[in-house]
Amino acid sequence: MNKQKNEQVDQFLAKESQWQDCYKFLRNLIFNETELEENYKWMHPCYTLDNKNVVIIQDFKHYCALLFEKGAIMKDPYHTLIQQTKNVQAARQLRFESLDEIEQRKDEIAWYVEEAIRVEKSGEKVPMK
Repeated sequence: MNKQKNEQVDQFLAKESQWQDCYKFLRNLIFNETELEENYKWMHPCYTLDNKNVVIIQDFKHYCALLFEKGAIMKDPYHTLIQQTKNVQAARQLRFESLDEIEQRKDEIAWYVEEAIRVEKSGEKVPMK
């Protein structure tokens, strides 16, 4: 499979940010270790499977995160998936406060990305209220 890095993601990663090193690490983990395609949506790196959003790299003031589109129906063996607000039905986040933390949690992150891919391939839908 011949995947292309996304030029807009390259530009996003080139911008100065307190999370720049975190973004690069997460991008490499997702882009190089999975079959997901790299896109740029909502001004953030977004990784897709058959044009369906699987995981998005996000940034906030006090943390950066991976947002899993169908996180609500993913298995959560590490108990680290976070529901952003009570109104968010489908998506869940993994949050990080430093590159060091991301590096220490690399295996956990890889597990969740693979779980997100499995859920997407299953065709399972998040039941909405």
